[in-house]
Formats: sequence, C-alpha cells, structure tokens
Amino acid sequence: MTRAPTNLLNVRTLLLSCLKDLDPAAVGIVGDPAHRGGYHCGSDRVVTNDYSVVESPRDQSGLTLDASGLDVGSFTVRSGGLTHDLRSFSVWCVQQCAAGAADTRDIREIIYSADGKVVRRWDRLGKRTTGDNSHLWHTHFSFFRDSTKAGRDQTPLFRRYLTGIGILEDHMDRAEFLGHLKAALTDEGIATQLRALPWQYAGGGIPKDMSTLGVLNEVLSTTRSTAAKVGADLVDEPAIIAGVLAGLSPQRLSEALKTAGLTPEAIAAAVPADIAQQVVDVLTARLST
Repeated sequence: MTRAPTNLLNVRTLLLSCLKDLDPAAVGIVGDPAHRGGYHCGSDRVVTNDYSVVESPRDQSGLTLDASGLDVGSFTVRSGGLTHDLRSFSVWCVQQCAAGAADTRDIREIIYSADGKVVRRWDRLGKRTTGDNSHLWHTHFSFFRDSTKAGRDQTPLFRRYLTGIGILEDHMDRAEFLGHLKAALTDEGIATQLRALPWQYAGGGIPKDMSTLGVLNEVLSTTRSTAAKVGADLVDEPAIIAGVLAGLSPQRLSEALKTAGLTPEAIAAAVPADIAQQVVDVLTARLST
C-alpha cells in the first residue's frame, strides 16, 4: 500500500515543530483510501496515463510505493514584527523555484493561492497553470519521484524559509562554516551555492552576539555580487577571495574571526590547496593594517 517516505515525513516534522499554528491534520503526504492517481499515490494507486508518472522520465524511473506529494494547510505566525502565513510562504517557495534555487530542483510543481481567491500552479514542466479550489486553503508540493526513491533530503528549502523569517536558528559550528566555504569555492554552480546559504542576517550586519552564522554572512555576503560576475559555470577562486575580503574592514574581520575561533590558516584549510597560501597572505595582510 502507498506509504509516506522518510524524506517527506522529515519535512512534515520540521514544519509542525516550527509552525505551532499549523494543524497536523493539514500536513499530508499519503492520499486518503479513495485517492487514485497523482503524487499522493504510490505505485499501487496510480492510474492509466497518470500525469504523476508519464510526463517525466524522472517520475517514470522513480515510481515506487512511496507517495511523492506534500500538502501544507493554513497557518499564521508573527516573527520579526511581520506576519507570515500560508499565502506568503507559498509565494516565496514559488519564487525560489522560478529562480532556480538549488534546493528546489526536485520540486515538480506547487499548486497554491496567493490571495485566497485564485488557484495558481507553478509547473516545472509547463503543463498546467491552475488546480482545483481545495488549493485556496492548502498548498500542494509535488516532488519528482526519483528524488523520493533516492531518499533525497527535502528539508533545506523549508529550513531556509523558516530561518529567513526568524523562526528557526541555524546553529552552524566551525566545521560547518568551513564546509560551506569549501563548497562555495569549489562547486561549479558557485552562484547557486552562495544563494542557497541562509542569509537571514543580510543587510543587518553581524548580530551583537556575533554568532557563527552571522560571521559566515559577514564574510561571504560580499561574494554574491562577485559570483554573479564570475558566472554559474566558471570558478575563479582568486576573484571570489577578493570579493570575500572587499567589504570587510580589518577591524571587523579581526573581530569576526576571533569570535568564531577562526584563523587565516583555518579558512585556508577549507579552500583548494593551490590558493590556500594566497588566502593566508591576504587575510594576514588585512588583519595587520
């Protein structure tokens, strides 16, 4: 019988743990017993020419007993002086998909309403633009079945949303800081990698507590414009290093690294060996000015 896969159960748990106004009954993965066809069904419930199977090779190759859809019901939450709800959440998710954010690549479609009056559908395959009226009060996410079959983690997009609105804090330790930096500098999709980082402190500077995530934002946020100039398919490490350093005063850089327990050598250890010494030299020079 159709089952709920672990990766979507993890998304459900995350949302329910952070959005206290969200009714557990309104966050569903497996369709009710009468449900036939679509991403809420596994292989035992799909129908002939089921759109959730036949329209994409990713779905055809990934069909199992697992459902590959997630419904999210209404919620309202206040954070940072702002009100966030199902509609603003849905619009944000659609914007991330349309922008090609790395953590949305497994989403096939989102059926939602931006105003509670008109149902819209973002479809990666461009097949449909709307849905039935039940989506006036809940939003549906379809994930390509091959990603569900592979058990791929689908929480990053939702964590990024929750972090961005101030509900979820990232407890990023020193090792994770260096890991993100290494990934950002070596992945061919450099611009996408950088956009996927949690920039909840962007524009606000480092918080008073000088959290490690704040330090990460301070050190890396200036690379976004550099990465855009470099391009998504070209990695120019010296240019990126220059971008990292360009927006930091020696005093702020020294303060940030000291608070995070990082040294120029520690940062250099996270980047490719052929430019590691350059990183040490540039950081040391700026810290001594």
